[in-house]
Amino acid sequence: MGVYMFINKILVALDRSELSKQVFEQALALAKVTQASLMLLHVLSSEEQGSPYVPVYSGFDYYSGVRGQTLELYQEQWDVFKREGIEMLQSFHAQADIAGVTTEFTQNSGSPGRCICDVSYSWGADLIIMGRRGHSGLKELFLGSVSNYVIHHAPCSVHIVYLPAVAKKTQVAQQTESIST
Repeated sequence: MGVYMFINKILVALDRSELSKQVFEQALALAKVTQASLMLLHVLSSEEQGSPYVPVYSGFDYYSGVRGQTLELYQEQWDVFKREGIEMLQSFHAQADIAGVTTEFTQNSGSPGRCICDVSYSWGADLIIMGRRGHSGLKELFLGSVSNYVIHHAPCSVHIVYLPAVAKKTQVAQQTESIST
């Protein structure tokens, strides 16, 4: 327990992926051992898998009625996305509460890496725990990596939880299958 004596506040960055359950479980286990408090953070971002598709329009404005309906639909989908994020945070908060760990949560909008670093700084986190799905190749080049950004800009230590190799193989197989159909 000597190494973790300095950890009083753990920021837990979560999204709606399966990996978030493992991220939360590791954070909860560490918080129980160190008696640290948790801040659960979900960042609302169009980069997150499952986020509503942002409507893009050309310069032509022939069908303004269609544009209005599309934006209204997008807003409804975004509201659902926000509500589901809060429900996820409330569920993890309840689990931490049952385990006797002091926990709060917040849902912010913006660039995930920047939001994680900003919250960790303003809250005074001693440690950030987050997941990494391990994008590779062009996807990593164009999207960048939230975990890579956080590692280089965080005001504290960062613990990365990786997607297990078995789950990665399953995920790649599912993606390959969906591309071929």
